[in-house]
Amino acid sequence: MSRILLIDDDLGLSELLGQLLELEGFQLTLAYDGKQGLDLALNADYDLILLDVMLPKLNGFEVLRALRQHKQTPVLMLTARGDEIDRVVGLEIGADDYLPKPFNDRELIARIRAIIRRSNLTTQEIHAAPAQEFGDLRLDPSRQEAYCNEQLIILTGTEFNLLHTLALHAGELMNKEELNEKVLGKKLMPFDRSLDMHLSNLRKKLPERSDGRPRVKTIRGKGYIWLP
Repeated sequence: MSRILLIDDDLGLSELLGQLLELEGFQLTLAYDGKQGLDLALNADYDLILLDVMLPKLNGFEVLRALRQHKQTPVLMLTARGDEIDRVVGLEIGADDYLPKPFNDRELIARIRAIIRRSNLTTQEIHAAPAQEFGDLRLDPSRQEAYCNEQLIILTGTEFNLLHTLALHAGELMNKEELNEKVLGKKLMPFDRSLDMHLSNLRKKLPERSDGRPRVKTIRGKGYIWLP
């Protein structure tokens, strides 16, 4: 039974979601403010965290920033509909995906199952894979760690998965639709900037190459190439 932590101060919504998720076979823990939610997230293991943006004591962004210093638990942020800046900020600081409120129950369950399924598959695959060298980078899937010239690069689980996928297909053009499904486990929808934000975060964290060439080349309107 997958364990989910819901951090949301809307008591009515939390009660309804609790009933829905339990009917779908999930084990749910509730937190009604950011501080309580962060304490629970840091001191117990969950398969997924549903995190609202507007919270008392600590807002959702503050919770996520603090969490990412210690754990890479998958996080699905719940944002206000039409508030693009919340989504961008959430992805920039380490959210795996976002869902605008109000949302359809079926869409929520589908997103939850997709993230947990992707996380479980990734965990199984990485534990069977040895460390691999890609130029000046060494990727250790068993620990989900990336190193450049022996220096550890702090990445979220989604960022590591994106880096590993691109590096494994070095020199190949990977279109956004294919990459979105491989890394995020969902079809690319119009105006969905999740993949772009994860790639932007990854580019910022990767050190420059000694030859000055970019690590990832963008082919406008087509996709991306990891340059070997």
